[in-house]
Amino acid sequence: EVQLVESGGGLVQPGGSLTLSCAASGFSFSTDSMSWVRQAPGKGLEWVSGVDSDGENQSSADSVQGRFTISKDNAKNMLYLQMNALKPEDTAVYYCVQGRLAPRAWGPGTQVTVSS
Repeated sequence: EVQLVESGGGLVQPGGSLTLSCAASGFSFSTDSMSWVRQAPGKGLEWVSGVDSDGENQSSADSVQGRFTISKDNAKNMLYLQMNALKPEDTAVYYCVQGRLAPRAWGPGTQVTVSS
């Protein structure tokens, strides 16, 4: 059974930083691409960032480009999202997702709130 469990969310002031983590199990993590997707209050899902299976090919949405960095540790079956220079509009539930172009499994999400 595929399991994805996010952690690291919380309340942070504008301009601050957070690192989200996702522990993956139940599938071949090292051969799978992964993504982060978010949902802001009252809005739809927004793809944030994706990475290929080897962690070398990464891409991010324009809204987070230059501020967020996705990374993948295949030895630990862990996915990360380093978020810097956070803005109030980054407030959302962040989901760890198996896959990149065709999502196959989702974690329960972790709340990130950016507010002073």
